[in-house]
Amino acid sequence: MRTVQLAPSILTADFSRLAEEVRAAEEGGADLLHLDVMDGRFVPNITFGHALVEALRKVTSLPFDIHLMVAEPERQVGFYTEAAKTVNVHVEATDHINRVLDSIRKGGAEAGVCLNPGTPLAAIEESLGEVDQVMVMTINPGWGGQKLIPAQLEKVSRLRTLLDEGGHAARIEVDGGVKVENAATCAAAGADVLVCGSSVYNDRSSVAENLASLRAALAKGS
Repeated sequence: MRTVQLAPSILTADFSRLAEEVRAAEEGGADLLHLDVMDGRFVPNITFGHALVEALRKVTSLPFDIHLMVAEPERQVGFYTEAAKTVNVHVEATDHINRVLDSIRKGGAEAGVCLNPGTPLAAIEESLGEVDQVMVMTINPGWGGQKLIPAQLEKVSRLRTLLDEGGHAARIEVDGGVKVENAATCAAAGADVLVCGSSVYNDRSSVAENLASLRAALAKGS
């Protein structure tokens, strides 16, 4: 049985006390910290850039899983590779995905490729030997707090088979709408990493309590 990692997304955290929110994720047992960089072009929302990422690097030892939802990511990856464990870019955002993936690795980070809900696996099939992680978007990217699109978990299952049968070592990351009630289903479909935003950062329970609930749901589902 695979060990599934939890990567809280700060997209739904309280930005007025972001350093505290990040430390709470680390103290609560998060495996990674997911950072959504949005440019207002590839997606309609605008979040933050490399200056904030570099500032957060000073307040936590959590590995950074950086999600670039930006047009022309080849122009920006160099700002993030030093701070990140993994830099993820969208296949839909560039004409030369393998070139971008290569530049991420040359910068010292792991390379991830992302798929929007409407993008087929065929779009990345020729690049699977070049990636450390494949992110399947289970929502339409741009905003936190959306509901998971159940049909996307069938894509995760097909990707799991494709990776395993092809002998590829890339992780599968599921991003969008992950909750206590569907975490085990995501893992069963083949996910190795679960991005969790509003299921971790909310007013109902503490960050540590929410992470523990997700862990318990995964353990129960296994």
